[in-house]
Amino acid sequence: MGKGDLKSKRGKISRGTYGVRRRRKLKKRAPIEEKVSVDTKK
Repeated sequence: MGKGDLKSKRGKISRGTYGVRRRRKLKKRAPIEEKVSVDTKK
C-alpha cells in the first residue's frame, strides 16, 4: 500500500489518475431557472 499500488489513494495521486479510491470533485451546476428566463405572468 504505497505509491506503486494502483488501488490505493496514494497510488492514484502519484499517477495522477482517478477511480473509486480517489473521486473527482464535482462542480455544482447552476439551477435551470437561472439560465433560462421563465415568465410566469402573461
